[in-house]
Amino acid sequence: MTTHTESPAAEPSERRSWLREHSELGVCVLLLALGALVLTDALTMDVDITQRGPVGPKTVPVVVGAGLLVIAALLAVDVLRGGRGEAEGGEDIDLSEPADWRTVLLLSGVFLGAAVLIEPLGFPIAGALLFWGAAFALGSRRFDRDPLIAAVLSLVTYAVFNNLLGVPLPGGPLMGVL
Repeated sequence: MTTHTESPAAEPSERRSWLREHSELGVCVLLLALGALVLTDALTMDVDITQRGPVGPKTVPVVVGAGLLVIAALLAVDVLRGGRGEAEGGEDIDLSEPADWRTVLLLSGVFLGAAVLIEPLGFPIAGALLFWGAAFALGSRRFDRDPLIAAVLSLVTYAVFNNLLGVPLPGGPLMGVL
């Protein structure tokens, strides 16, 4: 007579397998947390009765938060019943290739660098570095053209936001010139 005993190592692998098959539940948890955050923030909002109209400033956040909770619940039920999302089938993307982490890290570094440099250097210079760095990270190696395009893009963006839209951006050392 043979008795069947499960090894302790089988249980964690089965758990991982179940989590892989139901990985969309992570999106449910994210939607649930976001909905709870929006609802909590909306319901604890301090609103004076004289400042609100017939609908009030709490209405839209409460509707959005409740909608997020409902969507999270419906998605969780669908996933637990065996529903699965379709794999992305981009026409120019090879889904069997791994992610290009070098590009992701370069873009992250360029973005963080621009965020740090925007205050001391101003938007025109930090923006030009951001545009040029992003072009470099994405594969452009035209050192004769890219800095010029980045500078023009940055100056036009600065002028549109600062002068046309009235959104003040830090000018940095170029403040007197622009």
